[in-house]
Amino acid sequence: MELHLRVSGQGSRRRNLKHARRMMRRPMARILLIDDDPTLREVVSLAVSDAGHAVTTAEDGEAGWQAIQKARPELVVSDINMPRLDGFALLRKLRAAGEAVPLILLTSRDSEIDEALGLELGADDYVMKPFSARVLVARIAALLRRDELRKKDGASTSRVTLGKLALDAERLEVTYGGARIEVTVTEFKLLDALAKRPGIVLSRERLLELTRDDDSIVADRIIDTYVRRLRRKLEAVDAGFAEIETVTGAGYRWRA
Repeated sequence: MELHLRVSGQGSRRRNLKHARRMMRRPMARILLIDDDPTLREVVSLAVSDAGHAVTTAEDGEAGWQAIQKARPELVVSDINMPRLDGFALLRKLRAAGEAVPLILLTSRDSEIDEALGLELGADDYVMKPFSARVLVARIAALLRRDELRKKDGASTSRVTLGKLALDAERLEVTYGGARIEVTVTEFKLLDALAKRPGIVLSRERLLELTRDDDSIVADRIIDTYVRRLRRKLEAVDAGFAEIETVTGAGYRWRA
């Protein structure tokens, strides 16, 4: 069986995990790992638990769906190619049910189309196999930190109201014209960044800084995918929605 995870010597791996633990600097979180490869589940579970988190596992998407309903994890790491219910189908099912739990997709597919599809469906991050345990733990830390910062920001600026748009950072809730819109953590951060700066043009690079809070290398064109997904959700409750404006060659802004 091929192991889609780069693992160096035991001593090196332990040093990497100690470094990852220092990076976390947050209370233990409940993490759900979904993958049909038992060896990968074992190695990743060890890395994530050594970083200070409580880890539960599931062997496919259907078992993962049941585990999410039962365990209520704070973050999900899921493979894409799985029996019964694949990662894309699981993600679609979660978002359709209004589940906004942060989710990282794992895949061995080297395709921008697959990455874009995952983000379109509501994934918060995307990690390509093979990957190091240290990188995955760092991505988990960044996504959890983003969610934690959102909650802290909500303590002082819990609500933002701009025209028909209302954002509640504490509850991660978005309404437009009174209609509630289900969003992921990343979508909320992007919408919040635009709404707090009406009329100001934000470059794709700047929007990545405001929404991702990590040092991972991600193409800034991913912002286009996030914006497209947000527009679709807002247009579903208001067919005339046009507040997120594309500024050719510069980026995006919320119409003043």
